[in-house]
Amino acid sequence: MKKRDRTPKTYTRLTHPLVRDARDEPFRRATWDEALARAADGFRRTREAHGPDAFAMLSCARATNEMNYVAQKFTRVVMGTNNVDSCNRTCHAPSVAGLSAAFGSGGGTSSYEEVEHTDLVVMWGSNARFAHPIFFQHVLKGIRNGARMYAVDPRRTSTAEWAESWLGLNVGTDIPLAHAVGREIIHAGLHNKAFIERATTGFDEYAELVEPWTLSLAEKVTGVPAAAIRDLAHAYATAERAQLCWTLGITEHHNGTDNVRALINLSLLTGHVGRYGSGVQPLRGQNNVQGGGDMGAIPNRLPGFQDILDAAHRVKFERAWGAAIQPRYGMTLTDMFEAMEHGELRAVYCIGENPAQSEADSEQAIRRLAALDHLVVQDIFLTKTAEMADVVLPATAAWAETDGTTTNSERRVQRVRAALTPPGEAREDIDIICEVAARLGHDWKFADSEAVWNELRALSPDHFGMTYDRLEEHQGLQWPCPDLEVLPSSFLHGRLWESDPALRGPAAPFGLVAHDPPVDLTDESFPIRLTTGRRLDSYNTGVQSGGYASPLRRGEYIELCPEDAERYGVVVGEEVRVSSRRGVVVAPVWVDPALRPGLAFMTMHFPDEVDTNQLTIEANCPIAGTAEFKASAIRIEKLPVAAVRS
Repeated sequence: MKKRDRTPKTYTRLTHPLVRDARDEPFRRATWDEALARAADGFRRTREAHGPDAFAMLSCARATNEMNYVAQKFTRVVMGTNNVDSCNRTCHAPSVAGLSAAFGSGGGTSSYEEVEHTDLVVMWGSNARFAHPIFFQHVLKGIRNGARMYAVDPRRTSTAEWAESWLGLNVGTDIPLAHAVGREIIHAGLHNKAFIERATTGFDEYAELVEPWTLSLAEKVTGVPAAAIRDLAHAYATAERAQLCWTLGITEHHNGTDNVRALINLSLLTGHVGRYGSGVQPLRGQNNVQGGGDMGAIPNRLPGFQDILDAAHRVKFERAWGAAIQPRYGMTLTDMFEAMEHGELRAVYCIGENPAQSEADSEQAIRRLAALDHLVVQDIFLTKTAEMADVVLPATAAWAETDGTTTNSERRVQRVRAALTPPGEAREDIDIICEVAARLGHDWKFADSEAVWNELRALSPDHFGMTYDRLEEHQGLQWPCPDLEVLPSSFLHGRLWESDPALRGPAAPFGLVAHDPPVDLTDESFPIRLTTGRRLDSYNTGVQSGGYASPLRRGEYIELCPEDAERYGVVVGEEVRVSSRRGVVVAPVWVDPALRPGLAFMTMHFPDEVDTNQLTIEANCPIAGTAEFKASAIRIEKLPVAAVRS
């Protein structure tokens, strides 16, 4: 097939500050002094007129830990609110919530290396080969070392091609499938009775909860053959070591946290947690989405994942920062957009995020952003969100032009170093934030990124043992690392295996979660289930990846199975109208035999070409606030010949 003529929009690097004198006027170039003064004045006016909670910070999961630390400090100390969040809310907030509820800590339990030495890998709701290619290299090493892999996904993805068995479930039926696996393990007597009794609570209630989920009922609801469910249950329960991994196929649902709890239940049932080679792993996409949360750039935790509601934690930070901290949680990203709708949130400082195109129901998100009194965007490109701003501040690229650290999915903190000189007048994020803070009466002096890191270390016990010298010496360290001499364990929650109750600590509770189907139901008007995800060669809203050539990139398509393509009478490359209950886009067709009848697939990589998020639904997980990107109901209409774009 010929490549399409249309090419993705290329974003030009920001090299100088921009301001606009009125919302209906174009940007004009400004000096740094003018731009910083305008940014600060807008925040000051908002706070004076509407109070501190009328302000919110969107911090950046692509930037360094040090930047995220300073950004949340700006929010809490300078503006006096806990309204700080980032794109973790659109992806893995349910993982953090689910893991915290079970184990008291929101990080994945295992190291990447353990996947190479485990006996069984379950990839559930994850096309890791495309979305997490570095991690998947460790999976491939594990397979070459003899590990068996099971893939659970509505699509038969590239990842599933490496699996011993693919369980192609219906979108939104993860909990029935997990409960059926759990029931089968219990009925076969394969559950780890000693571990359950010693390290968990709520087993009897869990056994009662899953009892109705027979293999035959699960087959009817999930679409997965009973024999395949039984095979997975027995393989997982009898493996000596097993890793259960998931991605956004689990979390991006209106009940994402419940989905996570349902998977964690299986690890508790079998004792596949807290041992080398056995654990649960949420795979994170952005290079520092883990670190952003660890640094306190979330509305309910101070740096080091310390709960804001704990008075002792607040006092420690208040003494160090010389400012009072609100004794309540701030707004999540989801809450922020709802507060914009009601006029309660009036000013936003957005660093390295593009919510105008990354939020579900994007037309609604744009309308809400446009209603703000004051929007400041700090970024490396003039994104769709930046185009809406009052002030645009050009920053350095954290991964190439900045010193600092980042934290990956295995909780490993690693150094990053500036290798390139930033273009034009672009300045480091921390420098910019401190300049805005100074104009609001807070004259912070950080000599360099290490000074920021050392302030964090003094306040976060989990990071205390990670000096820059030790991070360099060991090529990264995993938290918790509270000691300057002892190296941390590669896995979490080994305490659950201690025989001494004092050393074992709190038991891990089973999560009693019920099946709750997708909110946006298919019917005669919208008969196709649309699910979304990533492709290997592109990245999120395409701002950073669209400017680079890729032999794999073919732009945005709606992918259908051969049977549906034939039923609609469409062929590869033919454009169709795709409608949901929220919006309409026109997209060309791609035929993918990995899909099943009634299931379509799209990405968010090319929103300037096909804005997929006009179709997705803002039905949010009530615990984590993550939207149901994975389950929208759509219809497809063949276009008249005259309407097809050339």
